[in-house]
Amino acid sequence: MSTPHTATGAPLPSTWRQYYVLMKPRVIQLIVFCALIGMVLAVPGWPSAQQWGTMAVACVGIWMVSGAAAAFNCLIEQHIDARMRRTAWRPTARGELSQRQALVFSALLCAAGSVLLYVAVNPLTMWLTLATFVGYAVVYTVILKPLTPQNIVIGGASGAMPPVLGWAAMTNTVTAEALVLFLIIFLWTPPHFWALALYRVDDYRRSGLPMLPVTHGSEFTRLHILLYTLILFAACLLPYLLRMNGWLYLVAAVVLNAGFVFHAWRLWRDYSDALARQTFRFSLIHLSLLFAAMLVDHYLIMIP
Repeated sequence: MSTPHTATGAPLPSTWRQYYVLMKPRVIQLIVFCALIGMVLAVPGWPSAQQWGTMAVACVGIWMVSGAAAAFNCLIEQHIDARMRRTAWRPTARGELSQRQALVFSALLCAAGSVLLYVAVNPLTMWLTLATFVGYAVVYTVILKPLTPQNIVIGGASGAMPPVLGWAAMTNTVTAEALVLFLIIFLWTPPHFWALALYRVDDYRRSGLPMLPVTHGSEFTRLHILLYTLILFAACLLPYLLRMNGWLYLVAAVVLNAGFVFHAWRLWRDYSDALARQTFRFSLIHLSLLFAAMLVDHYLIMIP
């Protein structure tokens, strides 16, 4: 049997591979990792076998609903994605998956993940995860993103929910500690995304989306990136001040946030696309290592 080819002659990936790509797997990995940190920090000591099982099931359910939201985002933005080099390869943008296929896939994945969370974890986690789906896929993608340059600030609330979902999965409550984790990701999101938007500004201009560098210019955006990293620095000290984590986390938080502020300061002083890329990439390292430090500190320092 011959392999289907695109107009350029390159073979098409399998349908299952296209569905997998539709879920934005690298983004979903970070979401699930942050949710897992919320689960771990919610358990005072070493988790029992039952708690480890709950964590595993919750991660699968959150992964499924988050993947469904990503697929719905690709469906809604397929024409925008097709005009942007960064996203033109997505299956919906290239027409490799139809609107109906993407919609059915998103709906089934969301339903399956929600049922799993409701039955095997707890109803609160299911409802919070479903609200996150609506916040990202509908409120952010459909309403905020095309209307306001502050879209990523307001819509960032959905992206900041994973640790709260993880905390709720283990405790069936949402506490101040969970909201601190939410705050960190909420404040991290704008400088992370605006760094990307700076060196992809032509893409966003072609797409017609009112991203901050398009509507207010590079200098204004760079100043806001710097200001957000300073506020983020302060927020990242809260887990230590509230005794959620110990000295190991504190050292990691100071070093990582100093690095983020330094990148933002360089970007503000002397812009280049290369610096914007470096800042964007460092922001991913920053969040990953920050939450990893929480995990290591929790088991090596906080648990006797």
